[in-house]
Amino acid sequence: MSSGAAAGPPLRVAIDATPLLGVPTGVGAFCGGALEALGRRSDLDVRAFAVSWRRRRGIEARLPASVVAVRRPMPARPLHALWRRGSLPPLEWFVGRVDVVHGTNFVVPPTKSAGMVASVHDLTPLHHPELCNEATLAYPELIRRALRRGAWVHTDSAFVAGEVVEAFGAAPDRVRVVAPGVPPLPAVAPGASRAVVEPLLPKGTERFILAVGTAEPRKDLPGLVRAFGELADRHADLALVLAGPPGWGEDALLSAIGQSKAGARVVRTGWLEPPALAALLGEAAVLAFPSLYEGFGFPPLEAMASGVPVVATRAGSLPEVLGDGASMVDVGDRDGLVHALDRVLCDAAFRQRLVAAGAQRAASFSWERCGAGLAQLYRDVADDRGR
Repeated sequence: MSSGAAAGPPLRVAIDATPLLGVPTGVGAFCGGALEALGRRSDLDVRAFAVSWRRRRGIEARLPASVVAVRRPMPARPLHALWRRGSLPPLEWFVGRVDVVHGTNFVVPPTKSAGMVASVHDLTPLHHPELCNEATLAYPELIRRALRRGAWVHTDSAFVAGEVVEAFGAAPDRVRVVAPGVPPLPAVAPGASRAVVEPLLPKGTERFILAVGTAEPRKDLPGLVRAFGELADRHADLALVLAGPPGWGEDALLSAIGQSKAGARVVRTGWLEPPALAALLGEAAVLAFPSLYEGFGFPPLEAMASGVPVVATRAGSLPEVLGDGASMVDVGDRDGLVHALDRVLCDAAFRQRLVAAGAQRAASFSWERCGAGLAQLYRDVADDRGR
């Protein structure tokens, strides 16, 4: 245990680790990285809980050794129903006495005396309800309820922090920006990477554009498929690889692929384990991230850290997060997306500059800084609660 020498006893913090269960998402990546950094701090006593009956023990294998797993059963459906109606049962019934509770995925359970922090990663359901499923449409009311109970808000970007203040009337001094680090990917030897990639690529193709993300509407993968249809005419050796699980934008994506004259050169991998994703990134010609809205954006940062050039939209927080490390185009600008991707594929000098700028940008995000920022937030929340 390293940083954060405590002047007194460690602050007791309970963190919702439910996002670590199941297929990892961006919230899961944040949760895992933050717990790893927080568990190394001597000024914190960190315990993790999962609001799940059947899968609750699954978090233990995914926690760092310094983080204690709460084993008391927390059945999700009845608890969520009770918490939607009132403040019982308080979380302390399950996790014991703590100073601060951190809800890592928009929802923070009610407490008896502990301070509360709710992470709000984006406001897609508020601004783009047409892009959401039923579960995520409930988030705005849950955020409002948390604020009424006195919760502080953590966001990954200043962009989302501003949205929270404007949309919910939250006090600006109780909305704290703490950026995540970049999820680490395992090192893969070049030969091993090619062995993973070659069986995936359609016959006659050697290079590929990579996109990483669930097939949900805000990722605009159908728009990328249509842009690829234009690029395919110019680059006979080019494929498009879509890495990520199916989602509620599946029908639109399948329709776009079916209508594309280059549909046979579009490859879908499904969700990938980190070594396979690292292999794909190691061989990709460019990562495309054509989102309609983003609260942060892990895949482009992972690509930058892996030496892969990135083309992304100016969606939500992406200009703030990616800076000059990516080639940016306007949301929905298919011609701009085609031109930017084509330039990366054809202009070696531009590609090299983009790779260098991207690596520098990705290096500015660190889990250690994330842990320090969250620890300071917890102290401020605990002090506020004790006044």
